[in-house]
Amino acid sequence: MLPRTAGVTTVTRRPPETRTTEDHPMPDPRRSRSSLIAALGAALALLLLVTGCGVTRGGDDPDNRRLRMMIPNSAGGGYDLTGRAAAKAMEDNDLTGRFEITNVLGASGTVAMQRLLNEEGADDLVMVMGLGVVGAVYTNGSDATTQEMTPIARLVEEQEGILVPADSPFETVDDLVEAWKADPSAVVVGGGSSNGGPDHLFPMQLADTIGIDPNDVTYVPYDGGGPLTSALLGEKIDVGFSGLGEFEGQIAEGKLRVLAVSGEERLDGIDAPTLTESDIDLVFTNWRGVLAPPGISEEQVDYLTDLFTEMHDTEEWKDAMEANGWEDNFATGAEFEEFLREQDTRVADTLTELGLS
Repeated sequence: MLPRTAGVTTVTRRPPETRTTEDHPMPDPRRSRSSLIAALGAALALLLLVTGCGVTRGGDDPDNRRLRMMIPNSAGGGYDLTGRAAAKAMEDNDLTGRFEITNVLGASGTVAMQRLLNEEGADDLVMVMGLGVVGAVYTNGSDATTQEMTPIARLVEEQEGILVPADSPFETVDDLVEAWKADPSAVVVGGGSSNGGPDHLFPMQLADTIGIDPNDVTYVPYDGGGPLTSALLGEKIDVGFSGLGEFEGQIAEGKLRVLAVSGEERLDGIDAPTLTESDIDLVFTNWRGVLAPPGISEEQVDYLTDLFTEMHDTEEWKDAMEANGWEDNFATGAEFEEFLREQDTRVADTLTELGLS
């Protein structure tokens, strides 16, 4: 570094009277105008270049691309928890840009499905859905069925449970079956979903399996697990059918008991047999997956499928499944398409038998 004195500069000034026009020549107006125009042109070109690069990156760079996600129920519901957990896992791992998440309410998911259908060709939109939406489409007579959409991925499945108050006379699922068959309409059952939802379909299929006409079942729908819990504890209904995630506290405290679970295997932390262990030939699971609008390109289908496949392998997603008690049931492509067709047929048959479609 130079010594500080090296930075000193001596300036010799002429007395004012000795200055000439050669020292400070008058600017040429035409030259100044030309320079200004050139500078503005260069600045505009640079701005267009930068803006153009930004659009290209945002639209074509997968790591920076923004996507939209529709949730067909209110915040805090099963679809909402699933969708937001998936979006967070993708964002945290820089698999894509940020998601714009919108909760679209109405007719148990039918409004969201119609909106998805209306956005035909939109390659930046996905929607979380599941068994309840399949049933709602039929009970509401909508044309926006899963067969009209573009399947992307099945994400998780969730068992249902048969719940009773602690002091219920039904000690086992066999006790319930015996009383139910003796007088089907006298046993009041409830669920946390409307007609066509999983909590409605499960008791109807169970009744059919054990030889009860589903039309004889007295079913009371509730808007989610909270109201269903109140109905059970207040003994407004005899039996509740629902996923068990929202009832963990009441089960742990002994306020509610689980008679049976609906999956192929027992659930960790739940002291209850499967239906098949009780010689009831029924396996029933709720599930959630992702659809895209109709009419998108094969390239975009591959992009979205790969995106959710990468998401499925992240630690954040695995942690979310464990925290929410979801079971991994990931499927894409032809496997998911065939599954949707089977679910569509099964739901349609059940609701037709009940006169609800």
